[in-house]
Amino acid sequence: MDKTILSNQISSKIKLIRVERNYTQDKMAAILGISKKTLVQIEKGRTVANWTTTTAICALFRNSEVIRNMLGGDVLEVIETIAHTSIEEPLEIHTEDKVWWNNLSERNGYTLQQNVQSQHYRIVNPDKQRWYSSTDKEAAFAKFGQVNGLVAPK
Repeated sequence: MDKTILSNQISSKIKLIRVERNYTQDKMAAILGISKKTLVQIEKGRTVANWTTTTAICALFRNSEVIRNMLGGDVLEVIETIAHTSIEEPLEIHTEDKVWWNNLSERNGYTLQQNVQSQHYRIVNPDKQRWYSSTDKEAAFAKFGQVNGLVAPK
């Protein structure tokens, strides 16, 4: 998944997200900092939300069932990974959303996982904290190999 795909997906569901909160178009537009006209254009499929609006929707409505089901669990992790392509810093919280993740490989307490919805990859450490995430499969597998001493760091 990349910025364009995410923006298209969020745009196609923006009305559901708004209705889920029981917001009027006026209120939703005000929350997002866009005009009502722009919101209507997005809801009717005439335009796609830009990246700034997409990230605002994801962040401000991160507990939305529509968004969580679309992106698979931790919404902020998904948009952060897409924005940066890869992240190599530990996440301080435990990551236990097992339903959203397929374990691809485990070694020395580290687990390489792929999100079933967003398709991005992450490595969790023995304490079940996200240690690395990426949208790039090859980079994720290479980093997993480095973590486990299977390949020399670049």
